[in-house]
Amino acid sequence: MAPVSAGFEIGDGYACYRGPVADSAAHRHAAFQVAIAVRGEVAMLDASGTCHRAAALVVPPMTWHRMLAAPDLRTYFVDPQCAFADRLRGCRGVTPADELRDLDEELLRPAAARTSGELDPRLVAAMDAVWDLAMPELAARVGLSPQRLRALARAQLGMPLTRWRVWARLRRAAEALRAGRSLAEAALTAGFADQAHLTRWMREMMGLTPAAVLPALRGQSRHAV
Repeated sequence: MAPVSAGFEIGDGYACYRGPVADSAAHRHAAFQVAIAVRGEVAMLDASGTCHRAAALVVPPMTWHRMLAAPDLRTYFVDPQCAFADRLRGCRGVTPADELRDLDEELLRPAAARTSGELDPRLVAAMDAVWDLAMPELAARVGLSPQRLRALARAQLGMPLTRWRVWARLRRAAEALRAGRSLAEAALTAGFADQAHLTRWMREMMGLTPAAVLPALRGQSRHAV
């Protein structure tokens, strides 16, 4: 069988990887993940070491897990403030979701482009503005106290907004790398202090280094996400 080429696409409210997957380190990201086996089953380990296998698996934000090697997967990272994420919020831990085995970008794109109907609109506004504002200014912009905004993020997202900011910066770094920027340039463009800072956060949130992800971003065949 011919090797599968890796590819990575970034859309409004989601990102999609298609291709081979190598074993990853334990990690947790700030988006929902929907991992779908093109053939057979997708497998991953949760924080307790339990192995989950199914045609499709959903991983909620901030859930520790490890991907196991597979020859060909479709993996979607879905922003938690989009409408498609509303379908996934009931998942607790790594969850089998065979009903999503036929999910593709054509089905995902319209719902990913719409805003969640379940999250507080003030929280969504804060997520959109989190780039350059400290918590007091961010809270004031959306009409909340800093304490209330922090509590709202933890209650509805399961994570602090600082984690979402890092994930958004990783997305921006991926866009820069895909456009041909160097690792150092992508790190600075996305708001990281330097390349080492980008590498540290990508390893924690993706279980991989930027160098490992780069071939998929640029359409080169190699095990990636």
